[in-house]
Amino acid sequence: MNENLTADERYRRLRACTLYLLDMDGTLYLGDEVFDGAVDFIRTLEATGRSYIYLTNNSSRAGEDYITRLRRLGFPCERENVFTSGMATGLWMREHAAGKPVFVVGTRAFQRELASYGVNLLTASLDDKSLPDRVDTVCVGFDTELVYRDLQLAVHYLRKGARFIAANPDWVCPMPGGEVLPDCGSICALLTASTGVKPVYIGKPDRNMVDLISEERKIPNGKICCVGDRLYTDIAVAQNAGAVSVCVLSGESDQAMIDAAERKPDYVLRDVKELAGILRP
Repeated sequence: MNENLTADERYRRLRACTLYLLDMDGTLYLGDEVFDGAVDFIRTLEATGRSYIYLTNNSSRAGEDYITRLRRLGFPCERENVFTSGMATGLWMREHAAGKPVFVVGTRAFQRELASYGVNLLTASLDDKSLPDRVDTVCVGFDTELVYRDLQLAVHYLRKGARFIAANPDWVCPMPGGEVLPDCGSICALLTASTGVKPVYIGKPDRNMVDLISEERKIPNGKICCVGDRLYTDIAVAQNAGAVSVCVLSGESDQAMIDAAERKPDYVLRDVKELAGILRP
């Protein structure tokens, strides 16, 4: 970015956005640690007439769980402010696998989310006599309740010809203290190594999540800003959808990763507190 530009010129595209799609883990908080200025950032969006949606690839929780969690952490949140990769996967499954048997590897919350979209769920909790030999689809989420039988059955069905759908491609979920948890992408890598079958991912960076929101809110993609800490999901989804991208350095990405990236974010900021300062009149 040209450093000779004035602040008004440099941030014109950013300030012109009317809808902000916000990653959570690594962007607004880590675990139960809310980042300094994160709640004030949401209040700044509201005070300046901008709308926002908490947009997350974390498919271990259902949308309702996020409303409860965000409110507990001090963030304002209503039902219309949350869209998860689990919800996007449910919409995809409703359109492409209606009535067909789907074997699910995911948390109970993920299973409830899919069931709310009418997905015909099969899980490892069923006994062998109740499970069919083949299913139409294996659907995988970020499963923090994973047991080996889930993997065993998923491998069986994939080797029998089931298509492979996954909620999100994230390798890890960041945790406080520099720790991480293996995420959906890592579980899928194991299944691919065992079967040779690669998944189709529904969540970020697939532009579908942004397009669905754009259509519902009647806001063009160019007026939407995606804010997140991961180049390969949060930033890539904005680039794929023609939205504005902001990469914050509070989570997974650091400046060295951004410098090495082939496609750069539109803006790189320290955190959402700095973004709030830019958006204030």
